[in-house]
Amino acid sequence: MDLQSIKNRFGIIGNSPVLNHALNVASQVSNTDLSVLINGESGVGKEVFSQIIHALSSRKHNPFIAVNCGAIPEGTIDSELFGHEKGSFTGAMDSRKGYFETVNGGTIFLDEIGELPLGTQARLLRVLETGEYIRVGSSKVQKTDVRVIAATNKELLESTQSGKFREDLYYRLNTVPIRVPSLRDRKEDIPLLFRKFASDFSDRYKGAPIQLDEEAKGLLMNYPWPGNVRELKNIAEQISVLSKEKNISARELKSFLPENNFNRLPVLVGGKAALSQQEFANEREILYKLFFDMKKDVNELKKMFFEILQNPGMAQNIPMYNNNLDNMMPDNKPTVSNSNFNPSNQAVFIDPNGEEIHHHEAIEESLSIMDKEKELIVKALKKHKGKRKDASSDLGISERTLYRKLKEYDIED
Repeated sequence: MDLQSIKNRFGIIGNSPVLNHALNVASQVSNTDLSVLINGESGVGKEVFSQIIHALSSRKHNPFIAVNCGAIPEGTIDSELFGHEKGSFTGAMDSRKGYFETVNGGTIFLDEIGELPLGTQARLLRVLETGEYIRVGSSKVQKTDVRVIAATNKELLESTQSGKFREDLYYRLNTVPIRVPSLRDRKEDIPLLFRKFASDFSDRYKGAPIQLDEEAKGLLMNYPWPGNVRELKNIAEQISVLSKEKNISARELKSFLPENNFNRLPVLVGGKAALSQQEFANEREILYKLFFDMKKDVNELKKMFFEILQNPGMAQNIPMYNNNLDNMMPDNKPTVSNSNFNPSNQAVFIDPNGEEIHHHEAIEESLSIMDKEKELIVKALKKHKGKRKDASSDLGISERTLYRKLKEYDIED
């Protein structure tokens, strides 16, 4: 089936290259039994791609079921997927078939696969590798022939590094990856989608379809659409129902768009596009600035302190010292040897009898980010007795990043 026929059959609107590429991959992989992992933000239409793959496959006459893994409680998801025996847990009054048994020969679509508990992930891996599963409360191994298509709006590879998703299951599911583009990645399709939704809602509500002027179209295309196609469809329905005018201006359109999402729009800074909330690229830049400001303040305070010790008369010109100088310095005030005084290095204090009573060396603490990072890594490794996985979790970084840091700083764990 050619690309346009697929779009017509499944109601897909758009001609952007990224969308066409995703559809081509889905079409090519449909005739195989390979596992497919569909990635994409919430609302982009990942389930439609799973339906395309099933409908174009040799399993098209067999059952297809979509399961939202995030909507099933952790305590019952094993029973839902693999079934259970009578009496296997409280409330199990009868034996029950799971989805992998009822959809035998067909296709199962596991949406929000990243929400599966680790124990269920191990069971799913066994099904993918051997086609075998065991009902909850049973010891009998059963066989199934089910094609698995999974979808997620998370970066599962990052979840594997944090221990929330099994790495072996990730690579088993990710045999053929399909990334469904967000609306931000195919802006040219937004007016087409809006026009299609407006036409559908005009038929449903028996009214003339709404239309956008050029300025409103520009606003529509530059809005970030965090909810993607689902959000665009909802906005089109709201305007169709609530707007008194059928020719929509940018001002009226803006009243229907959530105000808190406009800070995601690009603005011009120094002639280049940037995001308004990215005044600092990340938290590290803020820390850099904070450290440098602290260092500057500390150095200035040290310099002022040593200058006062060297010349107590200077304190009379500083308001904060006017009333407290006598309390700060005792009757037998030590003086500073001018010949040996160096504010950035050391100061030798001499008592009234000419004897040295105190030697103070100003040691400036290192404010290097790299030194602090190395120090934290060493502390974490000592705390967890050299266990990299625990140390990386404590530091909030992946185990792979920790390994790279150990090499970079030449740390032996």
